[in-house]
Amino acid sequence: MLNRAPLRVLIAAPRGFCAGVDRAIQIVELALERFGAPVYVRHEIVHNRFVVERLRDLGAVFVDELDEVPDDRPVVFSAHGVPKSVPAAAQSRALTYVDATCPLVSKVHRQAQRLIEEGRHILFIGHAGHPEVIGTFGQVPHGAMTLIETIDHVADLSVPDEANLAFLTQTTLSVDDTAAIVDALKARFPSIRAPRSEDICYATSNRQAAVKAIAPECDRMLVIGAPNSSNSLRLAEVAERIGVPARLIERASDIDWDWLGEPRTIGLTAGASAPEVLVREVLDALSERFDVTEEIADHTPERMTFKLPRELVA
Repeated sequence: MLNRAPLRVLIAAPRGFCAGVDRAIQIVELALERFGAPVYVRHEIVHNRFVVERLRDLGAVFVDELDEVPDDRPVVFSAHGVPKSVPAAAQSRALTYVDATCPLVSKVHRQAQRLIEEGRHILFIGHAGHPEVIGTFGQVPHGAMTLIETIDHVADLSVPDEANLAFLTQTTLSVDDTAAIVDALKARFPSIRAPRSEDICYATSNRQAAVKAIAPECDRMLVIGAPNSSNSLRLAEVAERIGVPARLIERASDIDWDWLGEPRTIGLTAGASAPEVLVREVLDALSERFDVTEEIADHTPERMTFKLPRELVA
């Protein structure tokens, strides 16, 4: 196409894979090397269809529940974490299993257990039905934790003992929304116990901050991520709140060109479970229609790495 309109693309950094996602994918790959195919994976290892399909091609079989796993095959638990009942069921069947739960999610699980041992009731800020929330609730006795989804829930709360409360949060929430809910909790329950350190993970915070840094210069924002990816959805919300129209897309083929129009500058980012190859795919698609100038907008370098399970690297 001749006479392509100029387009400046501000590429957020950091973006894409976080250390927990990288580790989870490596765990499935190493399990396939160690045990051979098929290796079963309970739920999507991470929320990204491209990643899941690639692992499926390598021999991973994704299932909803443990009873779909044959007795003689290994199973991997997803990065979002699982209730205690799941590894217990695997052990009762003598299944070989590898836990790919993100270490930052595991940290929240340990905090929850400690708070229950102290006799506290936990108010958990998160999204109902998200695998991470289900996994965290599954660490504690039924009724020991109450879900808080919005700031409005705080005013309506009825708790067993206001003097023995604590709060924890899902790791992939909106930083701003969560801060507002936490402020409301502290105002209503002044003695509530806060986590020793913030539960929202570094990758979620950094990716939201990177969007905030570039959004004021952008006419549109494209966020690469799955519709069931909490951290990806939050990135689009961050841009919208700044006043920049944003769309969540899974791949370049999802770009709505009529919606995009002919902007001068767009922002491009990717959720923590979206691979860099999809960023390149979107840039290539944009280059077919526009005269693209790419700019990496560095915000915060990330050097976090997590150890792999001993049973796969020994």
